[in-house]
Amino acid sequence: MLVAALLIALGYLFGSLPWGLWLPRLFVGEDVRRHGSGNIGATNVWRTLGFKLGLAVALLDIAKGAGAALLGRWLADDLVGVLAGCAAMAGHWRPLFVRFGRGGKIVATTGGVGLAVAPLATLSAGAVWIVVFLVTRYASVASMAAAASLPLFALLFDASWPVLAFTAGGAVAIVLLHRTNIARLLRGQENRMRLRRPSATSL
Repeated sequence: MLVAALLIALGYLFGSLPWGLWLPRLFVGEDVRRHGSGNIGATNVWRTLGFKLGLAVALLDIAKGAGAALLGRWLADDLVGVLAGCAAMAGHWRPLFVRFGRGGKIVATTGGVGLAVAPLATLSAGAVWIVVFLVTRYASVASMAAAASLPLFALLFDASWPVLAFTAGGAVAIVLLHRTNIARLLRGQENRMRLRRPSATSL
């Protein structure tokens, strides 16, 4: 029990690493919270500061979820791996290192946890993200579609019950955290993504 508790706490600390805040400050001297949606997730970094920086944030956010879950599986079992991964998602949402302020919408971190505990299902959901994004250019729509598909793919690939519970819960959480995006979509006010970096005058 002590080992499991330590792994879950470590998962939260992993998830709390606010790469979407730190990298923009380090490389371009910008606080991303002052731009776009004010979110420190990879999508807002991409939208406001460019694809390369957004991709770097996304990869690091994936890595912290994967690292937490893999460590839990390696030192314990599937259940602890899932719980440590969920703790990383909670840390990304409300990071310790920004005093529990608003973090990201957990899409990339959930993907990292998924790669650790259900790789085939997560890769399949990732393909859904790519297809939906290329068709719509809405990162929010792609994220919600991929999240909704994840538990279906996990079921298809015969995942264990802790993994199935994680995929279902993660899907619900991602949709709920995108409720403002849903409202903007319904009003026709959601912004489509661009691949080129925005000019300094647009920040």
